[in-house]
Amino acid sequence: MLVLHDYFRSSAGYRVRIALNLKGLDYVRHELPLLENAQRSPEHLARNPQGLVPALEADGHVFTQSLAMIDWLDARYPAPRLIPADPVARADALARAMVVGMDVHPINNLRVMRYLEQQLGVEAEARAAWTAHWMAEGFTALEALARNLAQDGPFLGGAAPDISDCFLVPQLFNARRFAVPLDAYPLLLRAEAAALAHPAVAAAHPDRVAPGA
Repeated sequence: MLVLHDYFRSSAGYRVRIALNLKGLDYVRHELPLLENAQRSPEHLARNPQGLVPALEADGHVFTQSLAMIDWLDARYPAPRLIPADPVARADALARAMVVGMDVHPINNLRVMRYLEQQLGVEAEARAAWTAHWMAEGFTALEALARNLAQDGPFLGGAAPDISDCFLVPQLFNARRFAVPLDAYPLLLRAEAAALAHPAVAAAHPDRVAPGA
C-alpha cells in the first residue's frame, strides 16, 4: 500500500499527487494540517526528520523529498515515464523542475514566510514583494526554457506531461494565491492549461483533496 502523508495545499505534496495519478496508482492520503504544526509532531518527525511534507510510505520504506519520490516512482512504476530516459532530455526535464523545486519554492514556503514574519519582523507588504520577486525570476527563466524546447506538444514535457509539469502546476497555483501576475508567461500558462485538462492532474488539485471536499 502507498501512503502519502500530505497537506492539501503543499506544493511538494501536490507534485507527488500529480505523479501518482499520472501513473494510475492507488494510494491513501494522510492529511497533516501544516497551519497546526502537525508536521512537527513526534510521529511525523520519526518519518521525516526535517518535519516537512510530503512523506511517502511504500515497500516498507519512507521516502522524503518530492523529487526523490518521483524518481523512485519512475523506477518502481515505469509507465508512463515522467523523467525521460534519454540523457539530454532527462537533464533538461530535471533542470526545468529544479527551477521551481530548488530556486523558487523553497524560499517562498510556509516555514520561510513564518520566519520572515515572526523572527525578522518583515511586514505583510514586504513579504508579498519577496514572494512576487522570486516567483517572477523563476517563471521568467522557465518561460525562456520552454521557448527553447525542440519538441512538439503543449506540455513542458512535450506531447505528454513530465516531471517539470508536475512541478509547474503547483507553483502557478501558489502564484495565484499570492496574486503574482502571470500574463508574461504564455508558454507556462499553455502548459498549465493542458495539464489541468488531464483528469489525473485535475484530480490532484488542492480543491479536490481538501478536507471536506
